[in-house]
Amino acid sequence: MGLEVKFPLLLLLLIPVLYLVFLYVRKNKKREFWLVAGLRTAIFTLLILALAIPQILLPVKGEKVIFLMDRSDSVRNGDNVALDWIEKSVKGKDKEDAFSIVTMGKDAFLEQALGKQKLSVTEFNTKVDGSETDIESGIQFAASILPKDSGGRIILLSDGNETIGNSKEGAKLLKNRKIELDSVLMERAIQEDMSITDLEVPPSMYKGEEAQISLTIDSNSSKSAKVRISVNNQDVLTENVAVKEGKNVYRFSYKVEETGMTVFKGEIATDHDTFIENNSMYSVSDVKGTPKVLVVQGKESGQIDAILEGTGLLVDVIVPEKLPTVLSGYLQYQSIIFNNVPGTVITENQMNLIERAVKEFGTGFVMAGGDESFGLGGYFKTPIERLLPVDMDIKGKKEMPSLGLMIVLDRSGSMMGGKLELAKEAAARSVELLREEDTLGFIAFDDRPWVIVETGPLKDKKKTVEEILSITPGGGTEIYSSLEMAYQELEDLKLQRKHIILLTDGQSATSSSYEDLIAAGKEKNITLSTVSIGSDADRGLLEDLALWGSGRFYDVIDASVIPSILSRETVMATRTYIEDNPFFPVMVENPDWSFLAEGGVPQMNAYIATTPKSRAAVPFMSEKEDPVLAEWQYGMGHTIAFTSDFSGKWSGDWARWEKWPAFVSHLVTRTLPQYETEPYRVSLDKNEGNTIVSLEAANGGGHTLPLETAVVSENGEQIATNTKLVAPGKYELSIPDSSGMYFLNVKQTDQTGNVHVYQTGFTVPYSEEYLLKRANKDLLKELVGLTGGKELSVEKDSFRPTASKNYLKQPISQWLILLAFLLFFVEITIRRFGMGRLFGWLIRKQVEPTGGTSRVERLPVREKAVVKTETVGEANAAGSVNTPVESKTKVKRPKPVEKTLTAEEKEERMRRLLEARKRKN
Repeated sequence: MGLEVKFPLLLLLLIPVLYLVFLYVRKNKKREFWLVAGLRTAIFTLLILALAIPQILLPVKGEKVIFLMDRSDSVRNGDNVALDWIEKSVKGKDKEDAFSIVTMGKDAFLEQALGKQKLSVTEFNTKVDGSETDIESGIQFAASILPKDSGGRIILLSDGNETIGNSKEGAKLLKNRKIELDSVLMERAIQEDMSITDLEVPPSMYKGEEAQISLTIDSNSSKSAKVRISVNNQDVLTENVAVKEGKNVYRFSYKVEETGMTVFKGEIATDHDTFIENNSMYSVSDVKGTPKVLVVQGKESGQIDAILEGTGLLVDVIVPEKLPTVLSGYLQYQSIIFNNVPGTVITENQMNLIERAVKEFGTGFVMAGGDESFGLGGYFKTPIERLLPVDMDIKGKKEMPSLGLMIVLDRSGSMMGGKLELAKEAAARSVELLREEDTLGFIAFDDRPWVIVETGPLKDKKKTVEEILSITPGGGTEIYSSLEMAYQELEDLKLQRKHIILLTDGQSATSSSYEDLIAAGKEKNITLSTVSIGSDADRGLLEDLALWGSGRFYDVIDASVIPSILSRETVMATRTYIEDNPFFPVMVENPDWSFLAEGGVPQMNAYIATTPKSRAAVPFMSEKEDPVLAEWQYGMGHTIAFTSDFSGKWSGDWARWEKWPAFVSHLVTRTLPQYETEPYRVSLDKNEGNTIVSLEAANGGGHTLPLETAVVSENGEQIATNTKLVAPGKYELSIPDSSGMYFLNVKQTDQTGNVHVYQTGFTVPYSEEYLLKRANKDLLKELVGLTGGKELSVEKDSFRPTASKNYLKQPISQWLILLAFLLFFVEITIRRFGMGRLFGWLIRKQVEPTGGTSRVERLPVREKAVVKTETVGEANAAGSVNTPVESKTKVKRPKPVEKTLTAEEKEERMRRLLEARKRKN
């Protein structure tokens, strides 16, 4: 046991304290003052000691050891070796020794808590992200398990190949806490592996150019492999190559036929390959040339591809079901045209990708009308509506027929999860499309119908939405009784439109006749549409129900289209969004479109009613002031809404107009983006688990103008980032270090107000965890040396005594402060009452009579007394004064006559004596 003072310099305060106490007692000789001075010295000494924080050091028995196991992919299949080492180490520990187990990769996790247990875990239970090795965070986590004021030992079982973090900084912190770091080398098993370490293509090319592709492969063995090169997810080259041990560089050429952002991907495949994570890599090139347009066409959409190709544009035509599912599938086009495309066949993810391409990368977008477009196509409250210059809701401007809508929703157990949530969201979206005077009813069913919203006028939309969103999943599936209830609710209502929407993912048997039920409903002007969700639904039955009910049948594979279906059905039920009275569009003063209005414009047959957004420009409108053509800037992209159609069915004489090709061409070319040519050089680096993207002005300019940047991953997820200026003309942005393909859009406004846009892509390569590296013995040796640890080769050394003894530190400051306060109260009491009162009881005990007789028989009497007599001389006649004369006369006092005192008189005399002494003191 020992004593440690945390702040020893504070003990110097004792010097002024002792000096002040000395000044206090210097002129006071009484014992009472010396006692007070001693108490004050003790009080101040105790308080100063308490401030210095003394700690009693109590020896701790046993060692504390943390086993830190590297479970990253570079030591894949090393779990059994590590567990065997730990088990043998634990068997040799003393009963007072304690240990814990921590596993790490990209993050660290506690596998077994610190304790004196005799057995270790037999298998690792935590799931570790092995794509990175962060030894620093593992060390910090392990150190946090050890008691704060005591040392211990961390045993690192690793190959030493760290990919993120700085383990040396973590080791320095261990040294300050007197924690030793030992290492156990985990050798990577010698296995065959082949990896792509580089894929190079020119960052900028022209259409028709022979792209020179350089592919670098590293291998630790000689064998054959298959190399595959793809461009925008289309395979363009496959070749078998002979790979030698070491570094191999292969060159291929490919004639670029597509313009726009072009993504190259290199892949290899071989037998007995350890890591597949390092078998692919991306590269991006911006191919300049003729703009490329994607036309997505539904039925009865006409043929505008011939018109666009006649203007020199490159055109790809697809059906909506073939829309790309990754962002790169859209970025290769300069504009996207939706020609009468229903939103019910486009997933939420595809809509989000299109919105990203428009907003962040400047891709243009055009939507043309038709009976399956805009509100009739189910685009209400979708990402497509967000990017367009018009709202699908006509916001009460039209006189709409009275409508009664019943939604019958399956809430059985099979709908649990995403399907039910999307269905509820879809129903809530339909409520927003309805007017307050419309009638709404909502029935949810499992093995019986449940009325969620009573059938009646929609007076409180907010409350209705809350009731719909509160639906929870239930039990089985029974359709007929719920559908019958829906018909009963609508049949007697005096409404112009009565419509039922049935959504289910299951099957239901019944002895009743659906056909009779629906036929009776049709007599009451009730229509029915059905939605089949998933593969388990009875598609045949639902399709028949929609056919009998004069409605529409939707076969849903991706549940994210349900909201579009319900919004489409709600709009279709009113049948008033189509304005089908022939009219002459009105040209609004607009210099960009005025050349078309020279000599007037022809007649149109119909359009879809929409509402222009506040910032939208409307060059052409109808006689009812509805937009026929509207445009605006959405983020980086320009979008246009043409509410008539391209087929001629609605556009009427416009499709036969001599300026029709010029109109279509101008409509599309206005949406084409304008890009700079390679204004920046892009480079990548890694720092503390992040990827640092550096942008440096290619022309050597030293401008310091701010940049607006957007980074989007291949799957359309926008990556949050901030751009900072690090030097004139050089910028940096940081993104999380996650391998994959990313697209970068840069926007800069110069001093004259002109906007410059640049877009490119970059690939974050796979982690260094998957590179062919041997164990980093040098790093492990350096870490061990920083903390005074040891490179272990035998398990018995795991619990050897640490170089610095472990103590449990027990602070005693609070006890010193308590003692100081007790002495302080004693000192106050002495100064207030005096020694006499405090210790008078001792005196009384000494003078108490024994056997009824007082111990003091008589008072002490002086035998002699000296009388001083001063004589003051009288003044003489001359005014002199006689010198005073002091005369000493011995007076002999008579000897007192002893008198026998009674016991009462003796006690009275003693009492007066004690009182006299008290007054004297």
